[in-house]
Amino acid sequence: MNTATIVGRAGQDAEIKYFESGKVKTTFSLAVDKWDAKTKENVTDWFNIEIWDKQAETAGELVKKGRLVAVDGRISVSKWTDQAGEERERFLIVANSFRMLGSRRDAEA
Repeated sequence: MNTATIVGRAGQDAEIKYFESGKVKTTFSLAVDKWDAKTKENVTDWFNIEIWDKQAETAGELVKKGRLVAVDGRISVSKWTDQAGEERERFLIVANSFRMLGSRRDAEA
């Protein structure tokens, strides 16, 4: 089973992309803090998020830098060959759903 649920703060305002086919994609990154017992410090992991279609338009309007967001989805791998001919890959979470969290004051700040 390939599922992921994360809660974190948006690293930047969401970016919306409209395709000629009518599809809509929104992307943003989430910073998720975790406690590192060895160093006794918080460590931040960054996750790239991709949302499609109707939810993409909603996320594009609501997800702003610093806002607390919960994302449910699946982990996906994007592979490509760069200009130097090197094989590259990156992991991302393709969201099934998202929820805005936090207070109204968070949204206004």
